[in-house]
Amino acid sequence: MCTLVILSRPAEPWPLLIAANRDEMLNRPSRPPGRHWPDRPNVIAGLDELAGGSWLGLNDEGVLAAVMNRRGSLGPAEGMRSRGELVLEALDHWDAREAAGALVELDARSYRAFNLVIADNRDVYWLKGLGPDGSGAVERHPVPPGLSMITASDRNDRTSARIRTYLPKFEAAAVPDPESGDWAAWEALLACRSHAPGAAPEDAMTIVTDYGFGTVSRSLIAIPGVDRGGQRPIWRYADDGLDRPRYATIAG
Repeated sequence: MCTLVILSRPAEPWPLLIAANRDEMLNRPSRPPGRHWPDRPNVIAGLDELAGGSWLGLNDEGVLAAVMNRRGSLGPAEGMRSRGELVLEALDHWDAREAAGALVELDARSYRAFNLVIADNRDVYWLKGLGPDGSGAVERHPVPPGLSMITASDRNDRTSARIRTYLPKFEAAAVPDPESGDWAAWEALLACRSHAPGAAPEDAMTIVTDYGFGTVSRSLIAIPGVDRGGQRPIWRYADDGLDRPRYATIAG
């Protein structure tokens, strides 16, 4: 149950800010974001070594893509395509609108259920596929300006204990300042292990369990506006230390 927090501010110098926690089985091998695909030299993304795809990536044209499992669909399934392919397919496109238009034509029954976010500095889309039990149609939803949170259910779905608890906290938190590198408020929220009374440990932002599943990495990403004079996206990534992670700059 990964988490993606999206702050869309079309009129700002940094119109798209992203915070993400990746939650996965701890023994699933992966590599940090990098240029791992020789046939896609313009793509920077984390590499899932098991299936060859990615959970989160950027391309040099400024498109971001992230995929999350929907509830009850953790892990691969025999005969199904890897959802990590969706990130790479989205990053084959020059802008988010074009990418979303292409991927909405896929047959969702080829994949286990997914939430896919595709974004750039102008547009943000959330695509939903219900997997082999659905109709096969991929739903496409424009994400409005403001703060959105997506986990294993729908955008800002407050039936999710995690969204119900943490969406108001992100709404009240200080907005990151990519120029100065101040992401302190969002860093603290991503590292938080608390959950609502009666909720499960899996409903915290940082997940720790006794069965080999948990939060394995964090990302903080800023996409610049078109008037930033060639400014590159900023991607801060950490995959060590649950409480005090050491972030490294992947892109920027």
